[in-house]
Amino acid sequence: MAFVATEHQHTRYNPLNGQWVLVSPHRMKRPWSGQEESPQSLDIPEFDPSNPLCPGVVRSNGAKNPIYTSTFVFTNDFPALLEDVPIPPESDDPLFQTGGARGTCRVMCFHPKSNKTLPLMTPKEIRTVIDAWIAEFKVLAVKYTWVQIFENKGASMGCSNPHPHCQIWACSFLPNEPRVKDEKLRDYYRTHGTALLDDYAKKEIAKKERVVIENADWLVVVPFWAVWPFETMIVSRNGARRMSDLTQQQINNLAIVIKELTIKYDNLFKCSFPYSMGWHGAPTGGATNDDDAHWTLHAIYYPPLLRSATVRKFMVGFELLCQQQRDLTAEQAADKLPCGKKGLFIAIIDHVLQLMQ
Repeated sequence: MAFVATEHQHTRYNPLNGQWVLVSPHRMKRPWSGQEESPQSLDIPEFDPSNPLCPGVVRSNGAKNPIYTSTFVFTNDFPALLEDVPIPPESDDPLFQTGGARGTCRVMCFHPKSNKTLPLMTPKEIRTVIDAWIAEFKVLAVKYTWVQIFENKGASMGCSNPHPHCQIWACSFLPNEPRVKDEKLRDYYRTHGTALLDDYAKKEIAKKERVVIENADWLVVVPFWAVWPFETMIVSRNGARRMSDLTQQQINNLAIVIKELTIKYDNLFKCSFPYSMGWHGAPTGGATNDDDAHWTLHAIYYPPLLRSATVRKFMVGFELLCQQQRDLTAEQAADKLPCGKKGLFIAIIDHVLQLMQ
């Protein structure tokens, strides 16, 4: 029997973290009788006086938001990282190790209107978000080793507030995921003399099997080693290593890519598509002047939905105890993402919002 990737289970290697993923495409044929999610409601008011992220609202700590008309950034009222905390003592016991952890956590509102998610924003409005990302990154990168920009969208990804926003956590240490990625990228560069993701982007463009979006500055693919069903990666094509490296043209083209990708997600299951996403680039702080030729700026989107707006992928059992597993192949996922920049679902929402204004 000849091997067919869309029919037979197999494993795929992720060179960014050294881990393997089990691909079991035949499992898409099994009936589903498990938990079903409630799709995120589209009936979100433009303004909610009880929502602490809305303009002019008083937050739980007594601080009042300004009547902002674009993006708005503030230090998280309940941060996971604080700047002025004591450092734990060193331990000689290899089984009980601790380390210092200092940092800051910020919240960035994308838009003053709670019903304006990224796919419903204009490229100009999205560019304003990117400009704010860069501004925050530049300030935090001076002091901190790692600056993580990330967005959790949708209740199924743990987002407790529907207002369009992201978070920025800055750390005094290099977290696990970027630490391993830095090692793998560096090893590849030492062996091949080129950046791993630069080579990968060129090969994906040549193959055309997993490409979702492509323009002069950015490539969006479902990675060959993707774990989440419709996971995608946005890769810089012009040598950017950090968010602060982006030119005006790259920012403009990135705004277009983000809008198009999030529209494709919303069109896939005709819902406001949930995901967690974030940016990875070369470390900062004291590592800013280190050799970073092995790095390529990129973003990763991890959406949980598997079969529909109500059926999601769970990372449990085998995934927790052995290794990660996915059902449909990366190529099948790329093929399922809608081709159009604006499908029927998103067009209807745009029209309804215009009537409401």
